[in-house]
Order: sequence, then C-alpha cells, then structure tokens
Amino acid sequence: MSSITRVRLKPPYLLLIGAETDPTFAKTAQGIVQWCPDKVAGQLRFEGSQVDLGVSDMSLTEAVEAGCGSLVLGVAPVGGAVPESWWEVIEQAARAGLDIVSGLHLRLRDRPGLAEVAEAAGAQLVDVRVPPAKLPVGNGKPRTGRRILTVGPDCAIGKKYTALALDHALREAGEKSTYRATGQTGIMIAGEGIPIDSVVADFISGAAELLSPDNDPDHFDVIEGQGSIFHPGYSGVALGLLHGSQPDGFVVCHDPLRKTVSGWPHYSLPPLAEVIEAHIRMGRRTSPDIRCVGVSVNTSKLPADERAAYLDKLAEETGLPCVDPLIDGCNGIVEHLLDTLGRSHSAH
Repeated sequence: MSSITRVRLKPPYLLLIGAETDPTFAKTAQGIVQWCPDKVAGQLRFEGSQVDLGVSDMSLTEAVEAGCGSLVLGVAPVGGAVPESWWEVIEQAARAGLDIVSGLHLRLRDRPGLAEVAEAAGAQLVDVRVPPAKLPVGNGKPRTGRRILTVGPDCAIGKKYTALALDHALREAGEKSTYRATGQTGIMIAGEGIPIDSVVADFISGAAELLSPDNDPDHFDVIEGQGSIFHPGYSGVALGLLHGSQPDGFVVCHDPLRKTVSGWPHYSLPPLAEVIEAHIRMGRRTSPDIRCVGVSVNTSKLPADERAAYLDKLAEETGLPCVDPLIDGCNGIVEHLLDTLGRSHSAH
C-alpha cells in the first residue's frame, strides 16, 4: 500500500506534557504509554500540569543523559496550537540532538529557525499528521475482505484503544487482522496509517478506501474511528470515514459518565441506542448490511463493585457484548462478530 503515511520514531521517547491540565487532551502521550511502554523513558511536565502518565518525570537534561532519541509532543489540544513558552524547550531538545515528533496540525518546519537547529545537531523533525499526496475521491465500490470500524458519540472516548484491543483479540483467536491507524497517535504506535482529519474533505472517503483496500475474504481490517457523526465540530471526518471504510460491522465506544461533548459542554451526548441506529442508517449508504457487533465501555471511573452489573445491564438492553477492552479484553466481541460475520476456515 503506497498511499499511506509511514513513520519510524527513534526510541526511547520523552513525552512532552507541558502545562496541560486536561487528560483528554493528552491522549497522544497516554496512548503511547499504554501501547508502547517499552519505548517511553519519561514525561516532561511544567509547573501547573495536572496530567500524570504514571511514568518518570524527567528534565530535558536528564533525558539527554539517559539517551532519549525523541521528544514527542504528547498533547493534542483543540486547534492544535503549541503555547509559545513550549518552543524554547522544543528548540533545546533539537539542539541536543533529539528528534522532534509532532502529531499536531502545525508543521515543525514552519517554526522559524527550528529546522536549522535540528539539522546542525543531526536531529529529525517528524510531522506525523501529514496525509499522502494525490488522494482520490471515494468511489463507494464494494471491496473484498472484512472491515470493522470503531465509532462513538464523542472524541477521545476509546476508539483507538478499542481498535487496537480488537485487532489483538482477533489475531489471538487465529484470525487474519490488521489495525488501520487514522490518527496521529495510532500512526505513531503502528508506524503507518493515514491522518484522516488532515485530509481535504473531498478526499476523506477515498483515503479510507485506500487505508483498507481489497484483501483476502477472511481478513479483518480493524479501522480506528475519528471524531463523531454527532460532534458539532468533527462530524465531517467521521461520516467520510464511515462511508469510505464500508464496514461490515462497527463497535460503539461508550463512556457511562460522560454526558456532554468534551470541550463543548453546551452539547449533550445522544443515548446509546441512537448512536447505534444513526450509524446503521448512515452506514448503509455504502455498506448495506452494516451492523453493530459490540459496545466498548470505559468503566475506569465506575465503582469497582458496580462495573460487572453495569456491563450486564447494558448487554441486556442492547443484545450485544459489552466489555471494557482494557480490563476484559475483546474476546466477547470477537466471538459475536465471528458468529455474525462468519469464521475463517484457517482459524477454525
């Protein structure tokens, strides 16, 4: 597959958290710690930060002495702007020879003088959120292979984690499966993908088609969702990804305690049943037999003694397997989707 973004990051990483106070906007750093812990040396936090990744705090000097290879901008705030006070640290890191890795919409080379500093020190500037050139418009034609898309009523609600866990569970079950990254963090983890939210709107569905092309009939592409069709700001990318992915099934990511759109408190989230119904209705445009195959629930903030009862009640209401992928894994969803979509002869 030629029309995808490929990155090779130099470990170990120092994750720049800065003065971020909202864990929701530190999802890049959190995702790397969760899925690539062996590549993380520590976190760099400024005074006032209320985000703790559970790894060692390190100064830039300590990171250099420890042999860090990259400074990774670990936050993704609304709008993607880097505070001016952070640039001094970023430039110091480049001067010390650390590669600078950004998953933001900005381009590191657009920062005056940064490219020259990096080049003089032999450091690389790695912009992950750069889509491939010459993407096509989606054609909507059926493709071979099977596709599962993770969706949700909001951003930062578990779509990436669920896709990674589901891909792992499918492979553990003996199925052929590939995780398809569509966001900056997923691309850093997988080493390749397409940053869908950086694609010009006309080409989003075409990019999704390239990301999950024709494949073996029994092969699963597990596609990381982006945004939400219910989001007042990011609905466009989610709908384009839904139509271009043409998923046979989708998994809804759900946070039982989140009531409003993160960062948009004046917008309430829709009920789970509405989320499922809307994705089926809109998804049928390019995938007539689309269905929901499970619910991925973030139960981390529920009391431990209420978790199992909540999941059981939700499963009864929806008629679907409901799991917390980081606690339960995704075996329940895998069993259901294999029963629904059919099992491969090679695995069973």
